[in-house]
Amino acid sequence: MDGLGRRLRASLRLKRGRGGPPQDNLGEVVKEPERAQEHCLPNFAGGQHFFEYLLVVSLKKKPSGDDYEPTITYQFPKRENLLRGQQEEEERLLGAIPLFCFPDGNEWAPLTEYPRETFSFVLTNVDGSRKIGYCRRLLPAGRGPRLPRVYCIISGIGCFGLFSKILDEVEKRHQISMAVIYPFMQGLREAAFPAPGKTVTLKSFIPDSGTEFISLTRPLDSHLEHVDFSSLLRCLSFGQILQIFASAVLERRIIFLAEGLSTLSQCIHAAAALLYPFSWAHTYIPVVPESLLATVCCPTPFMVGVQMRFRQEVMESPMEEVLLVNLCEGTFLMSVGDEKDILPPKLQEDILESLGQEIKGSQTSEQINEHVSGPFVQFFVKTVGHYASYIKREANGQGHFQERAFYKALTSKANRRFVKKFVKTQLFSLFIQEAEKSKNPPAGYFQQKILEYEERKKQKKPKEKTLK
Repeated sequence: MDGLGRRLRASLRLKRGRGGPPQDNLGEVVKEPERAQEHCLPNFAGGQHFFEYLLVVSLKKKPSGDDYEPTITYQFPKRENLLRGQQEEEERLLGAIPLFCFPDGNEWAPLTEYPRETFSFVLTNVDGSRKIGYCRRLLPAGRGPRLPRVYCIISGIGCFGLFSKILDEVEKRHQISMAVIYPFMQGLREAAFPAPGKTVTLKSFIPDSGTEFISLTRPLDSHLEHVDFSSLLRCLSFGQILQIFASAVLERRIIFLAEGLSTLSQCIHAAAALLYPFSWAHTYIPVVPESLLATVCCPTPFMVGVQMRFRQEVMESPMEEVLLVNLCEGTFLMSVGDEKDILPPKLQEDILESLGQEIKGSQTSEQINEHVSGPFVQFFVKTVGHYASYIKREANGQGHFQERAFYKALTSKANRRFVKKFVKTQLFSLFIQEAEKSKNPPAGYFQQKILEYEERKKQKKPKEKTLK
């Protein structure tokens, strides 16, 4: 795999300027372990195409030796009449994908049983645009020992729940014939991506089953549609999740270890999503391919996932100030030691109290996501939610953030100490740069929670005066 890794590093050496478009990137470490891309999947209003490619990646034996190499064996659609620049971009993209579909090395043998796995990765183009790979790895239909293959949908849209359902439909059809997948994907390609809360219905014919109608619905609140917190909750305690959050807020190095690709992918997406409305602005690789394990030695911040089979190699790597999370056992194998002291004590208590409240009845994944994400959003509302009041604007609308006045406005000393550190992070600086450019606060979920919090404070003041 080393040769393949070198070729990928050479072919995907891309550039990114400061303040460029946000990136959630698996691929930038392949390009070089330079300053990586933000973890921030865009909110899509709807109307875009669902996907760009459906690929099948299979393991093919190398001409020399018994090792296998992942190779694209099916591509839909085939693009023709591309300009030279477009063709080069496509070649770079398609050349990188097989490594991330089989990140666990090249030592495979035919199998009779293999549990299916659903995971994702992200690659970045030269222009900074993101391509997300949604993967389903499984054994192809047939008898006797055979090698797993990966169905990979490449899209610029971040909506993991929706694409998991699409992969379910692809898997159902693959058991019949590849020819049955084509009309379904063609129909999907022609459909417009729905707006939040809306549904698109596809008509699809399956031999021996007849015509089916498949409904794909986006959640009404789209800020968490790219994440599922259930795996993170199964693997770790609330206190451990809080320590991971604290490490991420200060942009430290975090490594997740797990057996399965699905667990790694879901947990690292969930951990990064806790930072909302901020975006992880450094190296971000949900599943590190074997040939890129040297990433864990990088001196810069990163958030990466590594399969448990490479645990010893990771443990023996020279690393400083890293939080190493064992998702299989729910333990920290390495830590800095101060993770419990990073956040203000009172706000830590508030988060743990909110997380500890029992989720009543059978809840949807969206409700569970809100239950987990909500306390962390409130943390940012209480610490930095007053940011818009400290952006001084010129006549032309350009804003200038008043950093010192901003953190001095906090009455709590503990909150002020934390915010003085947080404003120096790339997380905050990228967020505030966007706010300086915008003449009005964004009318999003975070702004809504800020307004609700300010309203509660106003209602609380008259009650306090009455008590006095």
